Amino acid sequence: MWGFMGFTRQLATQLILLTLLSPLTALGSEVKRIVHPDGTVEFTNVGSAGARRASTRDEVVYRYTDNNGVVAFSKEQPPDASFQVIRFHCFACDPDSGVDWRKTPLFLEPYEREIAVAAREFGVDPALVRAVIHAESAFNAAAISPAGAQGLMQLMPATARELGVTNAMSATDNIRGGVHYLARMLQRFKGDITLATAAYNAGPGAVGRHDGVPPYAETRAYVNRVGILHERYASN
Repeated sequence: MWGFMGFTRQLATQLILLTLLSPLTALGSEVKRIVHPDGTVEFTNVGSAGARRASTRDEVVYRYTDNNGVVAFSKEQPPDASFQVIRFHCFACDPDSGVDWRKTPLFLEPYEREIAVAAREFGVDPALVRAVIHAESAFNAAAISPAGAQGLMQLMPATARELGVTNAMSATDNIRGGVHYLARMLQRFKGDITLATAAYNAGPGAVGRHDGVPPYAETRAYVNRVGILHERYASN
């Protein structure tokens, strides 16, 4: 008797799930069951963004309206909808990041022309530019930090104005402005890439006050990771 009742309950549960998930299948692609690292289970018919993306604990959160008019939030950039970036933190700044920086996927193709043009104009190694973009935004052109830094190279509004950048959310303008600023830091610190990237992160004043890389855990992690990424991009 109890065995039959248990079977009945299980069958009813499965029927309810099928009833709930059937409309999703009709609206889009096949429904997938995703088990997240924290053990939570998600059912979705939303496909992945496609290209492999590097990741860290501080995630980008996208807010968008799907094809059915429903406001949705996702860690995946929606491929076919306008979206807002809700949160973004400097990709390489978390001292406790679990990313393996010697193995995390590189972004070898995006913005190839824009990087080449700006790097040539300001005399900066394109591999270093790519490393800084990777460290700052993981090549997310829509990234906006809680502090207000914007775009691929995370330009603060005041810095962007000083550099003559009129639209920091334009990839071309952002890269040119960021490379210009990086070139200034390299010039100020006599070509020392470690000090220049520390200044890019913490400001040249902090580097000057501490006569070297400031003793901030975030900046030290950032400088180390940019160095690893620079080496990897230079060898590709």
